This record gives sequence, C-alpha cells and structure tokens, in this order.
Amino acid sequence: MKMMRIRAVWANNLVALLIGVAMYAAFGFLPQFLQTPEIAGYGFGASITESGLMNLPQTVASFILGLAAGSLAQRFGSKAMLILGLLVSAVGYLLFAVAHDDRWEIYAISTVMGAGFGLAFAAMSNLVVAAVPPHQTGVASGMNANIRTIGGSLGAALMASVVTAHAGPTGLPSEDGYTNGFLLLTGALVLATLAALLIPGVRRDPRTHMEPDVPLRHPEAALVAGGTLVGDESE
Repeated sequence: MKMMRIRAVWANNLVALLIGVAMYAAFGFLPQFLQTPEIAGYGFGASITESGLMNLPQTVASFILGLAAGSLAQRFGSKAMLILGLLVSAVGYLLFAVAHDDRWEIYAISTVMGAGFGLAFAAMSNLVVAAVPPHQTGVASGMNANIRTIGGSLGAALMASVVTAHAGPTGLPSEDGYTNGFLLLTGALVLATLAALLIPGVRRDPRTHMEPDVPLRHPEAALVAGGTLVGDESE
C-alpha cells in the first residue's frame, strides 16, 4: 500500500482504469456492431471471421507501434508518448462514432485505434517500471493490470447500458446506441489523457537529453489482461 501512494504509480493506475473502460468495451461491442445485419439500418452483416479480419489492423498497428515505442520514449519521453497514444486512440473512437458506414472506414479507424494503444501501453509500462525499485516491479505491474481489467468490467457494463437503451424496430440496438456508446468511450480516453498529465516525467540525461532505458521494457505485457513483469529480485 505504501507503493500505491507513489504519485507515478497511482496516476498510472488511474490511466489504466480509464484505458480499460474504453478498450475492453470496444473489444466487446465493435464486433457486435460489425456482425449486425444490414436490415437494422447499420452494420455489415459480417461473419465472426470477417469481423475479426476487420479488426486485424488494430492488432497489427498496436504491435508495430509497440516495437518502435521504446526508442521513441527514450527520445521524446514516456509521458509524452503516453499522452500522444491516448489522444490518437481517442481520435479513433471519435471517428468510429461519426463515420462507420463503409468497410474502408472501419479498417482505417481500427488502424488508428491500434496505433494509439500501441504507443500508450508501451509508455505506461515504462513509467510503471521506472517508478518502483526492481523488487516491486511485479507488484506494480500486476496491480496496473488488475486495475485495467476492473476498468474493462466497468466499461463493458456502461457500454451495454448505453447501447441497449433504445432498441430499433427489429429488436436490435439502434445505431444511436453505438454512436453514444463510442462517444462515451472517447470521453473516457480524454479523461485518461488528463490523468496522464499528473504522472511525473522520467528524468532525462542532461548530456544526451535522452530518457534512460529502464529494465524489463516489455510493452507487450500490457496487451495481456493478466500480464505482469517480474523483477530480478524477490518480491
């Protein structure tokens, strides 16, 4: 609990909570939107496989940006990359709320979402690891993952309430339900961006102006709901 009072830790956890609200809710409802029959006045009537392929650019973009995020964070700072990633993701969610009529729009928006999350997750992982001593790395990253999952549960519940608030003539959720839902998730990412401003920046080398590398720089762990990083010393 003493570790949880560290500003860099609790601020990161607040960001993780809000990211979880947005990301996991979208994971649950974006495929449902894509699979909705066109008779509802929206959707694409996509199969499970087709809806997965339409979301594939998000995974690819997140993976590629995650690989590049380490060097970008050292050059520009992990805090700056976290804020940039959150803003990019928020733009993606906002675009989906206002433009989701054609398949190419879904592919493009999915790419934007993934790029933002790739940057944000890598930066958040760096900031958590840098904020605690090596023997607390597992505890700090584990708590961050747990809070992100809690955010996902809250986000899914909120999204379900908004999407199903008004049913169309066919009994399916109305298009406005999805629009309002993704606007809600956009707001969660904007709040996450504001919360990220509270995170202290990592001190840079005065000579090179580079952020020092941190041990256990594994941004891919943030993409796994229960992913944690374990230090080289006993917890």
